[in-house]
Amino acid sequence: MGATSIKEEARRLIDKLPEESTWDDLMHEIYVRQVVEAGLEDSKAGRTTDVEQVREKFGLS
Repeated sequence: MGATSIKEEARRLIDKLPEESTWDDLMHEIYVRQVVEAGLEDSKAGRTTDVEQVREKFGLS
């Protein structure tokens, strides 16, 4: 996330939400952001599985 603080990022997230947003909307946005960041970190660290391996494991074409 760089030099930007969590508080600054949270404010940006809140500012992007429509005025009629609910707490659930905010929690969803935070959750999505957290999952995406974790996925990017996993990818950078090489903690990924090839899509073909996943398809084979679950019997998908």
